[in-house]
Amino acid sequence: MYKVRTYNKIALSGLDRFPRQAYEVGSDIAHPDAFLLRSQKLQGIEVPQSLLAVARAGAGVNNVPVAEYGKLGIVVFNTPGANANAVKELVMAGMLLSSRAIVDSMNFVQSLGDLKDPAEMSPRVEKEKSRFAGNELKGKTLGIVGLGAIGSMVAEMALAMGMKVVGFDPVLSIDAAWRLSNEVSRMENLQSLLARSDYVSMHVPAVDGTRHMINNDTLAAIKSGAVLLNFARETIVDSAAVLQSLAAGRLGKYVCDFPEPCLLAHPQIIAMPHIGASTEESEENCAVMAANQLVDYLENGNIVNSVNFPTISMERSPGTSRIVFSNDNVSGVLGQVLSVLAENKVNVVDMMNKSRAELAFNIVDVETPPGDDVARAIGAVEHVIRVRVI
Repeated sequence: MYKVRTYNKIALSGLDRFPRQAYEVGSDIAHPDAFLLRSQKLQGIEVPQSLLAVARAGAGVNNVPVAEYGKLGIVVFNTPGANANAVKELVMAGMLLSSRAIVDSMNFVQSLGDLKDPAEMSPRVEKEKSRFAGNELKGKTLGIVGLGAIGSMVAEMALAMGMKVVGFDPVLSIDAAWRLSNEVSRMENLQSLLARSDYVSMHVPAVDGTRHMINNDTLAAIKSGAVLLNFARETIVDSAAVLQSLAAGRLGKYVCDFPEPCLLAHPQIIAMPHIGASTEESEENCAVMAANQLVDYLENGNIVNSVNFPTISMERSPGTSRIVFSNDNVSGVLGQVLSVLAENKVNVVDMMNKSRAELAFNIVDVETPPGDDVARAIGAVEHVIRVRVI
């Protein structure tokens, strides 16, 4: 029986993906094969020797020590795209809030609570409403930085609203390119995008290369009066630089999902409490995707949407046993493992090998179930990190 330890509240639709006859799931599981979590920080938490995989029900994995787990042969999954629609809709809300003075106008109406006579309120409202005049989105240019699952959906939404869309993504994948409308004009660099955009929406991951991607230098190129929206990650925007640009009259407004003390009560900043993925639908989508990925890995060794190991998936050959093992991405390891199988007269029916950066993963279907001694011999091969027989 497989054991899955959960952290945080996981949607029941996700937990239901684990067959009860084959899985034990709970928050106090001892010797777990897998972790399933949302925002729980795993840094500093003892790693059980039994742990094979971690699934984060969400896109970001900054709460997981990914590199450390990779060295231990622990596969880390995330759920890219599962919360994309929720974030996309909040980006639209952010653009509307920044362009139509919606919050200020609502606050004004609430300030009229001392008026009891409708006849008195109506002329007051008509007199003051001009203070809250705004701008329409139609015809404006939206610049999207990061054209992955969320960025491409934001682009589609903006085009449907009659906006012009330009995008910048230095590492645009083939899959992302297929999803992207041909109406999106691709910019060669960030500065070109900032100079042309009335609204700029950030959709890049939090990695070393994107830390403070928006800073004093890049904001110097931004179109005067533009609105910057950050529903991606806090660290990609330098808040001090944003404040300086707002004070200088360069940046028009900043809308973000990551409140900081320095951003509060600023008239040109709209900050939300990290609610980008906080919808019932998003939480269910993330939980179901994360659970499905764990089940497929634990039962078949297949890896989809891992952030530290390569994507690898192979159909099970009928009547066979499966050996999966991870190793350092150096030459000769697979050959040595195949020699071990040959020496023990274990016939290989099918196999697949994939690598990613410093790590590699292998799936080997064999004709007869290998004994524990064979698994131990594979594990003893230099550079093999972890091996198991399914």
